[in-house]
Amino acid sequence: MSPPPRLRVVGAGRAGTALATALGRAGWQVVGLLGRGDRVERAGDGADLVVIATPDDAIAEVAATVEPTAAVVAHLAGSLGLDVLAPHDRRAALHPLVSLPDAELGARRLLGAWFAIAGDPIAQRVASDLGGRWFEVADGDRGAYHAAAAVASNHVVALMGQVDRIAAAAGVPGEAYLQLAAGALANVAELGAAAALTGPVARGDWATVARHLEAIDPSERPAYLALAEAARRLVDDDGLPADLKERFDG
Repeated sequence: MSPPPRLRVVGAGRAGTALATALGRAGWQVVGLLGRGDRVERAGDGADLVVIATPDDAIAEVAATVEPTAAVVAHLAGSLGLDVLAPHDRRAALHPLVSLPDAELGARRLLGAWFAIAGDPIAQRVASDLGGRWFEVADGDRGAYHAAAAVASNHVVALMGQVDRIAAAAGVPGEAYLQLAAGALANVAELGAAAALTGPVARGDWATVARHLEAIDPSERPAYLALAEAARRLVDDDGLPADLKERFDG
């Protein structure tokens, strides 16, 4: 029986600690979790995989500081390619497509997650040992890939912030809309975005859309219009009627 792979993580924040915890539970040998103040030059000693889990703008500097060994050096950044891991010959990128709000919850969410990978096959081993699935993303595509991830996560949160504000103006608790939002995502998962679209924009009920725009604070209208335009283009390439946009845009 072969020994378990040995992992050292550089960066003891949420992502690094979550990954170390999850892989440790999956049978990997975690030989180190290095934080601020720790020397990283010899991070590759006694490790099969060194994961740099620092903020994105520090990855290249940390990678250059770690002395090359036989270990694979990887990062967790979604938008960066393998070039930031020079001078290491064995490199990998491993971006978990999941939100990691804290180390313990993150460790649980990594189980069964999707991973965007590149480089050395050990990245596939990580995803597989966590019960996850993976797809490869070339360096030139990582910006677009990560932009989609930001829309799926960060922009959805921002959208729910708008829900809270508009609902509060009507005296309605924002939490009342959470089940509706979750149901919409479930419909997308089952049917795809275009088929899952419902509501006044989907059916071309512009009178209702106009009432919405009249009712909400003017500061909320640009976001509403932009999203309504994007929603309409799922079912009609022409988008929103020009007179509606002229009436409320700006």
